[in-house]
Amino acid sequence: MVMKVYSPEFKADAVALYLSDPSHTFEGIGKNLGISRETLRNWVRAERARRGGSTTSTSTEKNTVDSPPTAEELRAESEALRREPAAARKEMHKLATERDILRRATKFFRTRDDLVTNRFQFIEDHHRAWGVKRLCAVLEVARSSFYKWRAGREARAAREQADAALAERIRAVHAEWDGTYGRPRITAELSGDGELVNHKRVGRVMRKFGIAGLRLRRRQVTTVPEPSATPMPGLLGRDFTAGAPNTKYVGDITCLPMGDGEFLYPATVLDCFSRRLVGWSIADHMRTSLVADALRAAARVRGSLVGAVFHSDHGAQYSSREFASFCAELGVRQSMGAVGTSADNALAESFNATLKRETLRGARRFDGARACRLAVFRRTTRYNTRRRHSANGQQAPIAYEQQSATLTLAA
Repeated sequence: MVMKVYSPEFKADAVALYLSDPSHTFEGIGKNLGISRETLRNWVRAERARRGGSTTSTSTEKNTVDSPPTAEELRAESEALRREPAAARKEMHKLATERDILRRATKFFRTRDDLVTNRFQFIEDHHRAWGVKRLCAVLEVARSSFYKWRAGREARAAREQADAALAERIRAVHAEWDGTYGRPRITAELSGDGELVNHKRVGRVMRKFGIAGLRLRRRQVTTVPEPSATPMPGLLGRDFTAGAPNTKYVGDITCLPMGDGEFLYPATVLDCFSRRLVGWSIADHMRTSLVADALRAAARVRGSLVGAVFHSDHGAQYSSREFASFCAELGVRQSMGAVGTSADNALAESFNATLKRETLRGARRFDGARACRLAVFRRTTRYNTRRRHSANGQQAPIAYEQQSATLTLAA
């Protein structure tokens, strides 16, 4: 125990305070000053001895100073001294218990996922050993909150089972689309199958069970402008919508890696009305014939492109005289965005980025040209017939066009 050191001024003031009133007691003044009665008694005795029995002190003061402690005072002091070790042992036991509780609770808090729930679970698992009240106090949670959490166990168990069942259905859709579908399309696919579920719940379950769609890779530049090209006007103005099919198209080129430094280049033609891939071609080069073949395929599908607008970037293939003559032959009006601005052809850029992501499916390259061509063929076919598109109200492009035609005839 550390001994307290009091200054001479403090001692003198304490003695003076005691002697200032005959009704003062050692017990009362000692409590007020934070010292023991015996300490104060010794200071008073020392002061009396220093004065040498001076007559300045009254007889009452002498009797008060020199009077021995009563039996009641001695019993009270003895009881206080007896309680001090017991209180210290009780406090030490309490601290040791709290230390053991926190030590065992460490593994529940190693992850940062829902720490409050982890605390409640620890209390539930150990309340028989330490009691709910003590555990809640040590872990700093309200008992009412714990009991509310405990009352909801059955509801949570049912929700966990429902989430697990939903996760299995999500995995089935995710696997069917080669792991490319994310939350919006999976939600639409489930709704199409009669599973009415909120997209927020689908997202939560996907995060909980580690299900995620593919993300975009780093973009590779395929637009090489022709310095001598004749400027073309931008007829779309970043408006990639259309009131009817076969009026506005966009196109672009992307690259698909295979082997050691080899590439195949798909060129695409999209209808702005339904986002349908109307024409496409693929080759191991990026000459003008590549984009011309894609536009020619679109003309075969639609029967005619006369009067339609075809929008592209300023790549050398699209700005060449050869392609301009071909567009004039088909009756197509050319349109181009600003140089170096991908947003002016955002619809085609987005489609090709998705094409690349969903055919590679996380791989760095294809095994060969045949595997690459088959993957593109499979993806483009499913895209038109089955893949849901947010711009179409989560309908596939061909289904959206058919529904629009039906509504037009009905009107």
